[in-house]
Amino acid sequence: MIKAVIFDLDGTLLNRDESVKLFIHRQYERLNAYVGHIPKETYITRFIELEKRGYVWKDQVYQQLVKECKITGITWEELFQDYLTEFKNCCEPFVNLITMLDTLKEQNFLLGMITNGFGQFQMDNIKALGIEAYFDVILISEWEGIKKPDSQLFHRAIEKLNISPQESIFIGDHPLNDVKGAKDIGMISIWKKDNQFNDVEADYIVDDLMELPVIIREINHNCYIEKSSLSQ
Repeated sequence: MIKAVIFDLDGTLLNRDESVKLFIHRQYERLNAYVGHIPKETYITRFIELEKRGYVWKDQVYQQLVKECKITGITWEELFQDYLTEFKNCCEPFVNLITMLDTLKEQNFLLGMITNGFGQFQMDNIKALGIEAYFDVILISEWEGIKKPDSQLFHRAIEKLNISPQESIFIGDHPLNDVKGAKDIGMISIWKKDNQFNDVEADYIVDDLMELPVIIREINHNCYIEKSSLSQ
């Protein structure tokens, strides 16, 4: 029986692509005195290209932007600090995030989160989404000293929740960091569909977060039937 659901953050609960677009749009407007010589679409598009959906950290992104776009009057360090300070104000959730979490909590499931990234930055984003209180455990790679897909991080979460891998589900958008990382320790894996990837070998696939409670209900119902037949 499933007792706990553990989530990735970026691309799973946080609509990271839309959040980044909103942030860089606002940054361009906010710092227009320094970057206004660059066409707005160029600034936005190049930032998104350079950061590669979060897999290139922003210190490198801003160094490259300053160099390419001949930005003066403001340093890459100041642009980077603006990102650290302001991104949390641009966090966009996926549709049905709160409704889904409310549903799972009402059904008494334990909830956890494992996310790669910098500790305080990610925690600020979690708080900005208004979801921190839903979770029984939150593990952020910087603070834990290991990152997904390292199996130690997944084991650490289920140990804190006092459950077994077979009693838990992990849902995330990345085929390696999330899906394979969870499957490697025996968790049921759910892939949050992402158009960047194809043919992901997950146990289940969801597009809308409200599909999750339905899947869990189906799994637990099948477990109940199986146990009942074995006891007869």
